Amino acid sequence: MYPISRHSQRLHLREVRPDDAEGVFAIYGDPRATEHLSFDPRTRADVEAIVARSIASAALDPRQEYALAVTETGDGRLIGVGRLALDPHQTRAATFGFALRPDVWGHGYGTETVRLLLASAFEDLALHRVWGARSPHNTASARTMDRAGLTEEGYIREHIQRGGQWRDSVTHSILDHEYTATSPSRT
Repeated sequence: MYPISRHSQRLHLREVRPDDAEGVFAIYGDPRATEHLSFDPRTRADVEAIVARSIASAALDPRQEYALAVTETGDGRLIGVGRLALDPHQTRAATFGFALRPDVWGHGYGTETVRLLLASAFEDLALHRVWGARSPHNTASARTMDRAGLTEEGYIREHIQRGGQWRDSVTHSILDHEYTATSPSRT
């Protein structure tokens, strides 16, 4: 499916473009924004390569990855990134992730972003299961996933290595029938 485009009252979820590199760098290059992610802060060159790969992957058939920009509806400012990656080992399943600029934390954008990603996953891509993992220390992400309707499933032990240290991850998931039952756009 191309292009992905979803709107909420405040946000627009859309395909990543070449001119998004600076906005993505404001997230992926920031130690605060990446503290709980699976990677250390990226360089500008790293981010430019990530954006280029994301754009190239959108043209693949079949498409396996959806790297999406999260922008404010009013001014189009990039405030976050979201990702859906289809699982080649599970029929109609995907992992998801998201990250926001630290200056917009605490305003409900995370929940709105996750809801847009889930709408795309279930309504556009007709998936059955979507799951994501977070750092056990990221309680804000836990609240976001809960508010968006995901169920905490459990731990993946020593799942991520950052800075030479292994870290567990906590998984959350939602199924298509759970999404349909709780989705504001469906009720």
